[in-house]
Amino acid sequence: MDPPELPECPVCLQPFDGESTIPRVLACGHSTCETCLIDLPKPPFPRTIRCPACTQLVSYPTQGPSALPKNIDLLRISSSLLQSNPDSLNSKPKPPTVSSSPDFIPNFWSNEFHYNWKEWVIPRDTISVDASVALDESFLLGTATNSEASSGMSSRCLMKSHQKVSLFKVGSSTHSNENRFNYSYFAKAIWVLFKMRDGALAELMLILTASLKEYRICTAYGLWYNEENGDLYLVCERKHTTLLNVIESDIQDDISSFAMIGMELCETISRLHEAELVTGCTSLSCFGIDDFGHLFIDLNDVFMVGHRIQNMISETLSFAENKDSKRLEMYTFPSPELLAEFVKKRDIDLEFGKSTISYSSDVWSIACILLLFLIGKSFGEETQNFLCSYIFTLVNENGDDCEELHMAWLDKVSGLLDTKLGSDYVLMKDLLHKCLCLDPGTRPVVTDLWKSIRELIIKPKFEVMRSLEEKVINKSTCHCLLLGDLSWPLKKPDKVDKNGFKDGDLVVESGVIEGIRENSIKCTDLKGHLDCISGLAVGGGFLFSCSFDKTVNVWSLQGLNHVHTFKGHEHKVMAIVYVNREAPICISADNGGEIFMWAIKVPFEENAFKRLNEEKDWRYSGIHALAVSEAGYFYTGSGDKTIKAWSMHDYSLTCSMRGHKSVVSTLAVCNEVLYSGSWDGSIRLWCLSDHSPLAVLGEEEAAASPFGSILCLALDNQTLVAAHENGYIKVWKKDVALKPISAHMSSIFSVCMEGEWLFSGGWNKTVVVQKLSVDDDDVTEIGSISGDSVVTALLYWQGKLFVGQADRIIKVYSFGG
Repeated sequence: MDPPELPECPVCLQPFDGESTIPRVLACGHSTCETCLIDLPKPPFPRTIRCPACTQLVSYPTQGPSALPKNIDLLRISSSLLQSNPDSLNSKPKPPTVSSSPDFIPNFWSNEFHYNWKEWVIPRDTISVDASVALDESFLLGTATNSEASSGMSSRCLMKSHQKVSLFKVGSSTHSNENRFNYSYFAKAIWVLFKMRDGALAELMLILTASLKEYRICTAYGLWYNEENGDLYLVCERKHTTLLNVIESDIQDDISSFAMIGMELCETISRLHEAELVTGCTSLSCFGIDDFGHLFIDLNDVFMVGHRIQNMISETLSFAENKDSKRLEMYTFPSPELLAEFVKKRDIDLEFGKSTISYSSDVWSIACILLLFLIGKSFGEETQNFLCSYIFTLVNENGDDCEELHMAWLDKVSGLLDTKLGSDYVLMKDLLHKCLCLDPGTRPVVTDLWKSIRELIIKPKFEVMRSLEEKVINKSTCHCLLLGDLSWPLKKPDKVDKNGFKDGDLVVESGVIEGIRENSIKCTDLKGHLDCISGLAVGGGFLFSCSFDKTVNVWSLQGLNHVHTFKGHEHKVMAIVYVNREAPICISADNGGEIFMWAIKVPFEENAFKRLNEEKDWRYSGIHALAVSEAGYFYTGSGDKTIKAWSMHDYSLTCSMRGHKSVVSTLAVCNEVLYSGSWDGSIRLWCLSDHSPLAVLGEEEAAASPFGSILCLALDNQTLVAAHENGYIKVWKKDVALKPISAHMSSIFSVCMEGEWLFSGGWNKTVVVQKLSVDDDDVTEIGSISGDSVVTALLYWQGKLFVGQADRIIKVYSFGG
């Protein structure tokens, strides 16, 4: 038989010995050693601490743990056990067991996914889109065809600061708008991301992070969801001036200008390669010019160039007999190997094989742009003809003809270059010639091209690019944007697991949250009251509702049918609670100060078995809130600014708790602590063991009245939610206040919680659904349910959301599948 274990501290697991591990008794009755009490983190509430055993918030003396009584009984037990079994002191303490019960409602997406992407979603009203301006500008800049511009793929839009931006669609929503539940803007954006393929997400994150690190890559502001068409866009900065504007000016004869632009191009592409990104094709419109004359690359325009090449190749594949079915734009220069990859990908459902695209593919495009500056439009026309013929030849799988086409084109380019530069700049001509080799492996690196161009202006004494050259050359991997998942989205059926759920689907309980996810919410109306619904409670298989019509209705939870009506109140019934005891009862209170006790047994009795009255004077406005504790008390929040404790044994008034400066509007009990909210804007915490005050929240803020009266509270474990008359919600997680949330534009009359899910409703006739993150201090609005009347009461129970309204109707939302 194992020897009995010694009493030990719940924090350090060391046996109590009266010397180094002295047990101190907290107000909840649990004991913790004095040393651990000193080291425990203190809540932000003064003179309080959370018991490490039961997490209850209890009083804590200002003098420290030494002012708490010793647990003499535990010390006596420890002493007797040590005398009978001295070896027990050296026994290894057992680690505490942690229960991991599953969440009642699983997440729509993982917390890690939400954490990684939440900061990249920019607010709804950040972007201003003018379709007519976007169409005209896109067409004039030569960056989009009419069909593409009209589809909004390359729309030029404005941010709040009037900063021009470009948009590129990265995903679309598949949710139907014809549903009771309206997803929030943020939830729609995250949902599109969540349904994207892993490759596309990885590529998108690579672009976003690269734009922060490399100043030559256009700034990616984030992701914006267009609620009009359901598309998610990558938002990047855009400058009005691009290389397209420069090529149309007469600077080709100026070698210095050519050298400056060439160096800028090389530096920009080098920075892109530093981020392990390759385009494989660039256009003049892809390069913007900042306020200091430096070039940067617009990745959104790179994607648009890729789409236009795809469309052209698709037409060529469809009409192979028509060599001139569609032509490349004059200022677009895809490398031959990129065209080969595009042509190979005839079936969009097939993955790419091993790609031949490398950093040298961008060298081809740079060289073509430089030759365009040197030679002029004649080079653009020759190159356009060559690339169109090259594509046609690739489609017909004539590899030898491709080499012949390339050699013929290269000879023409060499002749044009000789005519332009004559016998000067031999090294430059040779280097540009190498950049246009058909074999990517024989092309020079970007840094060699940069140094050669730089020598046209100056011969520096220091090789400042040596380290950059080595860094780029030694890279063995790169990601080609135009061959990635963002440019080539796969269209294949979703995977189905053994349970019948598609890839990306979420398995959740069949409740209203499941209905939200499946866009299938069923609504049932409960009619019976003659005035505004003021409160809801559940227990014993029944739903209880109270109303301004001075009655309490009883509804069956099984069939949602009306069962009974309690009558007797002479004033508006303001609050109701269910008390689960051996003989269950329902307590209702009105604004005349009367409290009714109703026996919950079938058949129901017509009259209350007990009636109580609060004292009142001419300033009194009755009872506004009710709460019940497991310690044998129920509590009333009143217009006289007090909270009254009533004994459940003899229904006598035990005490009155004072401190609020206005009407006590709401009460809640959790972890043996009573929380009271008031019109004075503060929340007070009371210890239920002796009804003494513990702490006050929001008292300083209430003095300045930034949020107004507190109208309702909700509690779940260590999360406290308070709703204000100005539409704001304040949340405390583990006693730490989070940033206030502007959930509604007007008063919030009711809130309720279920695990991480928070429901709120009020004057704007809408129930807002939000999710409280477990891992961080984040609150995400998932969406809303629009109603026909002001929301006055909320209750969540076993997958059903009960919504009491001012129009006398109780709406029950549940999964409609």
